[in-house]
Amino acid sequence: MKKTSKILAPIMAIVMAALLLVACGSNNASTGEDAASSDANKAAGSGTVFKHGFDLDYRPYSYIDDNGNNAGFDVEMAQAVCDYYEWEYQAVPFNWDAKDAELNAGSCDCIWSGFTINGREDDYLWSKPYSDNTQMIMVMKDSGISSLEDLEGKKVGVQTATSSYDLLNDEEGQKALADTFADLNVYDTYTIAINDLEAGAVDALAIDVTRANEAIDKNSNFVCLDEELGSEQYAIGFRRDDTELCDKVNEALDALAKDGTVAKIAAKYPEIEEYITLGK
Repeated sequence: MKKTSKILAPIMAIVMAALLLVACGSNNASTGEDAASSDANKAAGSGTVFKHGFDLDYRPYSYIDDNGNNAGFDVEMAQAVCDYYEWEYQAVPFNWDAKDAELNAGSCDCIWSGFTINGREDDYLWSKPYSDNTQMIMVMKDSGISSLEDLEGKKVGVQTATSSYDLLNDEEGQKALADTFADLNVYDTYTIAINDLEAGAVDALAIDVTRANEAIDKNSNFVCLDEELGSEQYAIGFRRDDTELCDKVNEALDALAKDGTVAKIAAKYPEIEEYITLGK
């Protein structure tokens, strides 16, 4: 009888352990495919650092706020992608004309900052588009300027390396219009350009409508002309051989649109909310 007990004891222990494993497996299965997929994504992303390159002064998509914090729709979306995969987020803010140097040097993994696809289709590997945009002319309400024709002989400002700048220097774009200006003043940032418009140093600004809306919200004396300079779409620009990273970001964008994260972030920026196309 004592010999039988010594044999049965370890057998019973093995049986109990097996039953416990089966129970645990059953509980894990009940969490569903979404949870399993999420866990797999997080496990695969563990230890990855995502270096987000962005314009430090392109409100409301990306900027450094008055407290020195990284802010904007694109910044929050990049952080949401990192949360999705449990990547470490690293901000790489720069002046816009340094974007290619930063990307090519490997200082950042992408340019994600209200970056226009149109005219640059072959220069980068692009994510899916996530926002529409339009180039406009912004003036002071009392400027007497109400049409593009009225810009003849005027001083017009534009930010360097932007779609508006490209349009005004492109023979197939709006160069003929720019040739009628008294001057085309080129600025490093929109903030400086907007301050000069308010101070009267320039008569008008060629500017993205989303950036203009943000400025108009702060100063009701600004207004955009009804006529457009051009239209475009924004996407994330990667190095051309970074297909794996681009695919993973696209996958995360789809998931974040589906679960409402994109809409939640966009609602914080009413001046661009209507232009965000993800999930629509």
